[in-house]
Amino acid sequence: MEFLISDVHEDLASSLDAMLTKSDLPSVIRAWSAGDRDPARKVFAHLTDAGVSGLLIDESHGGSSAGAIEMVVALEQLGRHAVPGPLAESIAAVPVLLRSADAEDRLSALAEGALATCAIPPLAPFAADAETATAYLVDEGRVSTASPTDTRASVDATRTVSRLEADSVIATDVDAGPAIDVAVLATAAQLLGLASTMLAIAAEYAQARKQFGRAIGSFQAVKHHLADVAIAIEMARPLVHGAALGIDGQVPEGTDVHRDVSAAKVAAGDAANLSARRALQVLGAIGYTAEHDLSLYLTKTRALLGAWGTAATHRHRILETLG
Repeated sequence: MEFLISDVHEDLASSLDAMLTKSDLPSVIRAWSAGDRDPARKVFAHLTDAGVSGLLIDESHGGSSAGAIEMVVALEQLGRHAVPGPLAESIAAVPVLLRSADAEDRLSALAEGALATCAIPPLAPFAADAETATAYLVDEGRVSTASPTDTRASVDATRTVSRLEADSVIATDVDAGPAIDVAVLATAAQLLGLASTMLAIAAEYAQARKQFGRAIGSFQAVKHHLADVAIAIEMARPLVHGAALGIDGQVPEGTDVHRDVSAAKVAAGDAANLSARRALQVLGAIGYTAEHDLSLYLTKTRALLGAWGTAATHRHRILETLG
């Protein structure tokens, strides 16, 4: 089983990275936090033109007919730039959920860039950003369109979470398992990207900040801190890619894909959490300020660590498969 991504995937990652770098995401994120969605809509339009919105949607409905490996490559780049909005839901969970519900007539709008979100209790009892997206609720196999209620702020200023109230049932007896798996994996990919950017911010600061006439990055303790993060990221990435191969059916028969997805979320979350902590240690007090871009990544990391299942939930899920 080959975990290495191909040149095509590397080209996809590079093109998305270049596009998002030009979009000045820190300004877009701060605008979203202040209630101005227009800059983000321009970013979403570019992502749609690049085919990201329709990665898991068939060509017959305007999508790319791609797979989970392309999805995680794209979501890692979106995580690197902390793109706001219900990304795991719009790009991954809802397309798969609608396909499982035989509601494929709703997929074209997603491929064209419409935002969507969903709640699938008990793992995901709240829907992210439901006030800005079409919402779906899964309740005991019933898939319904839904309206947000009890909307709450998140530690991430660009994100809200809401309970959903069912409107119209569109399908019954739907297996939400595949939608849950891709949502968990998409969130893991975002966390991997966030971890990489926080490491880059810390490394750049360590090279520029001087104490006793030397860059603090030359101190062995700082080197070890950053090396630990780099190792955690590189150990998590094959788990994310391996789980994506499992979802795409490119693994040996008998592979427990659910367990691999949970392992990917745990590893990526641990790497992002470690990267956040070590970045704060390197930057010191300035890293806590809202004015520094690091704060944008710290808060999104904190929000996504619990999205689509906490580390404890997924560790328990892994443990259940080992009994």
